Amino acid sequence: MPDIHVSAAVIDDGDGRILVVRKQGTTAFMQPGGKPEPGENPAQTLARELHEELGLHVAETVMRPLGRFVSAAANEPGHRVIADAFSFTIDADAVSVQAELAELRWITPDAIGTIELAPLSLEHLLPIAWPALRQTQGSAQERRRDS
Repeated sequence: MPDIHVSAAVIDDGDGRILVVRKQGTTAFMQPGGKPEPGENPAQTLARELHEELGLHVAETVMRPLGRFVSAAANEPGHRVIADAFSFTIDADAVSVQAELAELRWITPDAIGTIELAPLSLEHLLPIAWPALRQTQGSAQERRRDS
């Protein structure tokens, strides 16, 4: 399975909402971010992508590293995404749709199941943002194993 390396952001607005975006021509919402250009480290990639996609200027020093996560790619069947993820908080009014984005949304845990989310977001990044979601997913996985 071919790998796609990306940097991704878990951005919260300070009120428990997390930013997700949907690229033009796609159906799944995901964390903002993207693929590196030659010579970029993951934080540099994310800073560039956030500026291109959302008009956001974020210093690498405010990005909190969350780790590296692997999941099925949302928009490239048969590929997996390897994401270096970071988190930070911003004012919700600081972002707007730019470049290849079709839509952005600030979501709460109530959105789970009501919108299509990329596997990386659903399986790894949103559970970090909302620890209660991690417990719920763990319980659901245990119920599936017990069946």
